Amino acid sequence: MRRTIAVLAGLVLALAGGACGGTDEPPATPAPAERPAAGDHELTLRHDGVERRYLLHAPPGYDPARPTALVIALHFFPGSGAGMRELTGLDARADRENFLVAYPDGRDGGFNALICCGSADDVGFLRTLTGHLVDTWRADPDRVYLTGISNGGDLSFRLAVEAAGLFAAIGVVSGGYSGPLTEPDSYVPKRPVSVITFVGGQDRYAGIFQDGLRTWQRRLGCRPVAGGTPAAPAGLSRADARCADGSDVTVWSLPEMGHSWPGATSGQLAAPDAGVSATDLIWEFFAAHPRRT
Repeated sequence: MRRTIAVLAGLVLALAGGACGGTDEPPATPAPAERPAAGDHELTLRHDGVERRYLLHAPPGYDPARPTALVIALHFFPGSGAGMRELTGLDARADRENFLVAYPDGRDGGFNALICCGSADDVGFLRTLTGHLVDTWRADPDRVYLTGISNGGDLSFRLAVEAAGLFAAIGVVSGGYSGPLTEPDSYVPKRPVSVITFVGGQDRYAGIFQDGLRTWQRRLGCRPVAGGTPAAPAGLSRADARCADGSDVTVWSLPEMGHSWPGATSGQLAAPDAGVSATDLIWEFFAAHPRRT
């Protein structure tokens, strides 16, 4: 009997030793909870079975108890959210105007937009990301905006159509509304989405962008705004139109600019001498265009 008790006691001690960390493996550390606060954040969001990365900038005046405007900025191909942050300088404008800025990374440096790049469900990812930022970071659903350059600009047009009602307005730089998806006349937003866009005359895709803008405006019944367009700097032109659904379209034409971001002072695709700041003009347009219901 004593031997049986001793064996059982040994087994209990062995099991207890294992339970108390008898191996050299450290205990697993749970991931920290996401806590909305001012500052720069490196975050991930799981979508379609993949961890997607994005940067989020919350301005010093950010208050998680109050709804805050949100701008999502989409990079060129190949690129990254960090490169888009450097190029646009949106963080500084966000600090002055008190809005959130998110910079998602595309898969393998690109987004699945209208003509390239990749096969990821980026429409679904941006829907999920927006919903997360509305729910967790108190982004104001009536003031959610999307901007992008090149591949990111193309995806902005795609989301304006396929996620209609999610974004109040888009700002497209050196990007366009073109490709097989856009061929049917029915491929337009079913709810109003206003557009501001910048086209460089030296951009090899300028003709494609201009054709796409004409198609967009024809399909949405857009008409030029008479007498109310502010003067553009010398050598540049600006055209404003109001569409049948109440959305607005502003087109900036910059004859001497290539495939670039006007006014950017650093980063790939910067055009510091373009004559206007796309970052400033896009935010001013966004601020004047909350979601139409």
